[in-house]
Amino acid sequence: MIKAVILDMDGTMFDTETLMFEAWEHASQELQCKSAKGIIAKSMGLTPVHMKKLFLDSLGMDFPYEAFIRFGKDYSADYIQKHGIPVKPGLYELLNYLKKNGYKIAVATSTAKNSAMKHFERAKVTEYFDQIICGDMLEKSKPDPDIYLKAADALKIAPQECMALEDSPNGLTPAYRAGMKTVMIPDLIAPHAELEKMLFACVPSLNGVIPLLEGQKAEQ
Repeated sequence: MIKAVILDMDGTMFDTETLMFEAWEHASQELQCKSAKGIIAKSMGLTPVHMKKLFLDSLGMDFPYEAFIRFGKDYSADYIQKHGIPVKPGLYELLNYLKKNGYKIAVATSTAKNSAMKHFERAKVTEYFDQIICGDMLEKSKPDPDIYLKAADALKIAPQECMALEDSPNGLTPAYRAGMKTVMIPDLIAPHAELEKMLFACVPSLNGVIPLLEGQKAEQ
């Protein structure tokens, strides 16, 4: 029985990963450095510490990582300031459904709390969440399962009774390892054969989550 739904943020709730990679291309041009296109799939959902290691391991120790990230963040911040936070289709409908039907709702994001809260406030969704667990709130975040275990513990609901919504392997793997029902809503990466073994379901958008939950209720 599903009692709680735990959502990833970037790429799942908000279309910020597409924006981030546009920002990365901008940073590459500005700094005249290597493009990060080749490591996009590996980078999604990682904490800043894991992200830096990935960049330096992949692009070389001389890669100007700090400047690159700063340029990228400035580009993204400017876009959001002008256009607002890009919300994924079905987000508001799903959050309203979850509240109306008595599900607990949490966020498990690798993003630092200060940045995440700003996004939630811009999108006017903060009040929907019973718990918000961010990457800087624990020692190990994605790709380790700790963030999902912490979210379940904060909700006081067993991991097996939680559904985790994610867009990337780096998020789905720890949710699966935490014992949750994992649902993929693909953003920039399609599910591969190994990942599909971990999935409870894969739906094209957040609109597809409601029928899954209705189906679970019908089976009880």
